[in-house]
This record gives sequence, structure tokens and C-alpha cells, in this order.
Amino acid sequence: MSTEPEPPSEDTADTVAPGPGAPGAAEDAGSDDGLPAEAGDAETAEGGEASPGADGEGGAAATGESGGADAPAQVSESQAELAAQRIERERIARRKAERQGPIEAGAKLSGTAADLLAAVRAVEGGERPAATVFGEPGPARRPVPEPVRPPGPAPTAPSAAPAGPAPEAVEAVRRVLTEGGAPESLAPGTAALLGEGAEEALRADPWQLLRVTGVRPEQADGFARALLGAECGPDDERRGRAVTVWLLEQAALAGHTALEPARLTATLAQRGVPDPDAAVQSTLAEGEALAFQDALEEPGGRPGRAAGGPEDPDEGGEGAEERPVRVLIGLERYALAEESLADGLARLVNAAPKQDGSGADWEEAAASAPGSAAELIRAVAGHGLVLHTGGEAALAEPAALLHAAHALGLRAWAAAPGPLGRDRFAEMLDTKAPDGPAVVALAGLLAGTDGPGRDADGALDLDLLVVVDAPQLDVEAGALLAESLPDGVRLVLTGDPCVLGSVGPGRVFGDLLAAGVCPQIASRRPDPGPLGELVSGIGIGELGQVEAPGKEIVIVPVRDAGEAVHRTVQLVVDSVPRAIGVPAEETQVITPGHGGAAGTRVLNAALKERLNPGPGRFGGFDPGDRVVHSPAPGRTLPGRVVKADADGLHLSCGGEDVIVPRERVEGSVRHGWALTAHQAAGGRWPAVVAVLPGDAAQALSRPWVYTAFGRAARHLSVVQGVEQALPHAVAEIPAKPRTTRLPALLAPQVPVTG
Repeated sequence: MSTEPEPPSEDTADTVAPGPGAPGAAEDAGSDDGLPAEAGDAETAEGGEASPGADGEGGAAATGESGGADAPAQVSESQAELAAQRIERERIARRKAERQGPIEAGAKLSGTAADLLAAVRAVEGGERPAATVFGEPGPARRPVPEPVRPPGPAPTAPSAAPAGPAPEAVEAVRRVLTEGGAPESLAPGTAALLGEGAEEALRADPWQLLRVTGVRPEQADGFARALLGAECGPDDERRGRAVTVWLLEQAALAGHTALEPARLTATLAQRGVPDPDAAVQSTLAEGEALAFQDALEEPGGRPGRAAGGPEDPDEGGEGAEERPVRVLIGLERYALAEESLADGLARLVNAAPKQDGSGADWEEAAASAPGSAAELIRAVAGHGLVLHTGGEAALAEPAALLHAAHALGLRAWAAAPGPLGRDRFAEMLDTKAPDGPAVVALAGLLAGTDGPGRDADGALDLDLLVVVDAPQLDVEAGALLAESLPDGVRLVLTGDPCVLGSVGPGRVFGDLLAAGVCPQIASRRPDPGPLGELVSGIGIGELGQVEAPGKEIVIVPVRDAGEAVHRTVQLVVDSVPRAIGVPAEETQVITPGHGGAAGTRVLNAALKERLNPGPGRFGGFDPGDRVVHSPAPGRTLPGRVVKADADGLHLSCGGEDVIVPRERVEGSVRHGWALTAHQAAGGRWPAVVAVLPGDAAQALSRPWVYTAFGRAARHLSVVQGVEQALPHAVAEIPAKPRTTRLPALLAPQVPVTG
């Protein structure tokens, strides 16, 4: 690696003075529970970020959509995302209606409800065997109905935004918010969230405000004090329930689908809940959260009764042992999605794939493919679910599989969780034939607006689906995908296990790799050149010196965040275009968080001033601005500003026209010259400038560095102020663990391969 020889320019017009705050700080100081303190500026969970609008600037996050009377007929990426989410919500609603829960919502603490948490504690502490508490030694599972598929033809996304709450309802909520000292800007979102009778609901339980994205417990407490006066206290069971649900939602932002009771109650105590056990009991009794017990197969799991311990008089058989179990508390939304995902994956694993072509045809296709691609084709020939791992160069192998399957007459498609991955794989796939395999965005595939559409039964009309960038797949998208697949289909999940995980809860790809329930093909195709060598070393925890004779890798040391901003602008605007030949529009800046003295806000402001200065009359944006649009939390669509008019902000995102209504611009659009690593995941640019100011040290981890550095195709500049914190993060700070249920849910349904 070389060091940038160019001294800082004497022109300091673009230098931004350092300020307080550490970008990337996602946890409370002194807290080791792994939960994000709040939806803030920093990337959460291995670098996942809060969505625009949830950072304290504008209160609740607003969800942007395309709309307006002049919206084009073609369905946009954001509309497809919203349609897919609407299908998911309907599916969960059906499951909730069919499920027979052990506790009726609204019940008071008595009988089973009052004993539930005590029973959970007894199992967790080894005082009682699981079988005596939950009735059977195996994992207690709710009956899950058959996959719910939309009947008939594929659903279509609406061309206009759905109607919001009635103006009088919003005005009523606004009056309550004003009375309680809360921002009036929260009124539309609160009215939409709480539905009919939102005003009465807030007066009866002011802590319902905590359900609004971006509101924190201390803010909800102040609102409650203003409304309730002397009746308000920290021991109010309404507060305990609200904070419990809020913490479970924050855990989902950090990637967890559920939490262990001890961890949940400890965090409740840190949040000022006097009796955490009672708060969890009340939440369970009201049906706002659920308790689960899942069998553990891994060594060292806590048993329901220690092996060789005293027998329980209610159990038969001398010396009988209880299976190890783990007790978890989670929200129904993620629990049902994870159970549905497990059922759908088990269906793929246990069923023989549809026999399209003879075994000889598949073998002939494999014989003509090189190396690991041949292994992948052979595995897919005989299995319904196959995992494929590797770096950027390894994408050539699923591309070869798709072409081989298409030649065999299969309806073969590829999908990516985001548009960046879709466009990247499309170049690798090189689809020149009009009837060849193609790649689409996953949201469009599931909504039926892109790809093959759905058959008469509502299943996707295909034989083989390859999902690239599979580590970005969360449990909700995974559940909808699994339920949408027809019987006999072949599913290939491919991705790099070293990158940052999904923004949403779960670790689908990692859990499947660990579970060992299907064939796994590891690519032997390394990424080439100095950048490939550097990133491969980071993947195994080594940050070594790499020879870069063509200035493929440049280190730019800086003293403080202000200098980091100045040098970043200089690299993008002058040094990289002049020395490397990559123009500014093809260079991506990546930094750990949105806030801080060198976060995306500061960097984007400095880059806009040099690359596209303007008055920013429409919410700070001008035509030509590089932006990212978030139609839903955790989803990022890169684009450019085209114009602004009475309908809203007109964007071009991936070649599609998107109109963001004026009231949603602040909450769903950011400038995009500088991104966080999670926003950049799935993309790849000719040049990348990774910005690591000194106050970003605590945000660094091996997956973050691997993901950020791996976005560069030709050149990487590292603006480095963290000194030894960078090699320390690569060597010592792996991905944060996520609490999930998928491996335990799969274990009783499918055998372990190999």
C-alpha cells in the first residue's frame, strides 16, 4: 500500500471543523447488552443504520413512495417494495387470526399468564425440566398453516400512495401532542399507526407514543407526565409494557429476532423499569410479546434438567434426560416470519426438485463448467436448496449455473435484495439474449411487478431462483420468498459470509450455513489483484501490507475529523480523477455513520458544495444532486434529483422515475455522495474513499472494514485517523452475534447433511 504524497491544499474552503459525537456509537455507554440505545445517527447491529427520519432531525421516520397524478405507468422500485411489504403484512395478519395463542390479549395477570414468566425463569435456571413446564420435551411450536400465497394473478403495486388518516383524526392527535409537549409533526404518523380512536388511545395510554419510529423512552415519559400529572410514575404497568416492546423493536434493529429473558429484564432495569419481571409478565399477558422454548442441539446448552440429576416425579423412566432448551421472548411479527421461513426452507430441503432434463444433461452441463461452477451445477441438479459462498469473482459461478439451467429449458431467474446488487450481477450475467436468464430486484419479484410473475396458485412461475447477496436477506423477506416458491423449485442462496449482515432482523444465510441442512459449495475463485488480496486477508482477520504498484490502494493519514473531510473532498474532486482516471461521479465515499464530524451529513454537505452547489430550495436538494431514497426502513435506492415541482421531488433511481411527495422528502431522502457501509452493501464502484476519522474507532469491526473496502473495483483510498484501531478491529472484532431461532426451528424438520 502506498501513502498519498500530496499535502493538504492551502484552500481550506471545504474543511469542516471537528465537532462532538462519535459516529457509529450504537450502544449505551457502559451497557453490554448489545441493544442499540436508540434509532440514531450511527449504524446499528454490525453497522446497520437507522432509516432517514429516525435520527432526531425530524421526529418519526416517514416512508416515501412514488405518487402523483403524473406518475409513470411503470412500477418503480419503491412501489414494488411497498407492495411486497403489504403482502407480508396481510400474510402475518392471516397467521395471527389462525393462531390459537396460549394467552388471550387483554387478559389480566392470573392463572397461566401470572405463572408464565416464573415458569420461564425456572427452566432457564435449571430448577424445573422443560417437559414439566411446557408439556413435552421437544420444542414447543405453534401449528403453522400452509404457506399463504396471494390467490390468482400477481399483485400489482398501486400507482399512487394509499390514503392516509382522515384530517380530523390527525388534528385530534395534534391537539393531544401539543397538550403533552410533543412535536406536532408526529401527528400524521401517530394517527396512521394507532388508527381509529388514536386520540383516545393516547389519552388512555400516553406511552403508546413510543410505538412511533424515532420516539425514545425519555420523550414518551415527558409526554406521559404532561398528560397524567401525579398519576404518572415509573412503576406504571403501561410504561413497563411499552418499554418492553420498544426494547424488542430495538433488538430487531440490531438484528435479533428474540431475546433471552435475562437479557431483556436487565436492559429494562437500565431503562428505569422498577420491576422488570412484572413488565415482561404484563407484556406477555396482553399478547404484545410471546415466549418460546426451542430445543438446543449445540454442546454446552443449558439443559432443562442436568444429566444425571435427580428425577422429576412426574417423568417416567429412570435416568431419563431432558433435551436442552432455550427460552426466548420475541415479537409476534418476527416470530411468525421466522417459523414460516423455517417451514418453507424445510419444504425445499425435504422435497425432490422437479426433474427438468435427465441426469446426463445436468452432468454434461457440469462437465463443461470450470472448477467450483461444476460442483454448483451438480449440487443444484439433485437438491431443492443449495448454498454458495465466495467473493466478487465467485459470482461467475451462479451466472454459469443460470446459463446452464436456461439451456436445459428451465425457467431460471436471479434476484438481489437491492438494486445495487441487481445491477452488479446483471453485468456479470451478461444477458445479451432477449430470452436468456435475467436478474431483478427481490422486492419487484415478490410483488409480481418484475420477473416471471405468479402462476394460477399464486406461486412464482419459475423452476430455478438464484438469490445473490444472500447475507442481506432478513427473516421477513425470507419468509415471503419461501412461501412464494412452488413445489419442486430449486433455490440457490449465494453470497459472501464475511460482509455485514441484513439491516432487518435475523441472519438467514449465516444460520443456514451453521445449520448444515443442505449442500454448501465454497468457491475456489479468488478476487484478483491487490484489492482482492487485501480484502481476502481482512476476511480471515489479517490487515497486511499489499503491493499496489498501480496505486490501487492509497492510505491518507489525517490528524482529525476536519482534515478527514477536507482530504476526502480533495480525493473525490481532484486526486482520484487525475491520478487514477476515475471521475467523481464513479467514486463512492463510505463512512461509519450519519452523525459526527465526518459522518455522511458533513461529508455530503462538503461534497455538494464542490460537485453540485446550489440553493437547495426543495428540502436542501437541487437538480443533479446524488441521493439515496429509502422507500421503507432499511431499504436504499441510489439515484439523482431530476427536478422538483408541486408533486414532489422527482428522482431517477436505477433508470426508473420516482416521485417523493414533499412531506416525505425530509424523512426518506438523503444526499448520496457519502454512504454508510450498510447503504453501500451490494454495490461496487470503480473507486471508493473509505473515511475513518479518529472518533470512528468504536464503530469499526471486521465485517464493516471488509464490506467498505470490498466495494472498490479499481481503487481504494483510506482516509485514516484511527491508527491502530483499524488493524485491531480487523483482527479482534468479529460480527456481533444475533439471537435467532431459525437453526432450532429447522433442526427437528430436516436432517443435517454431511
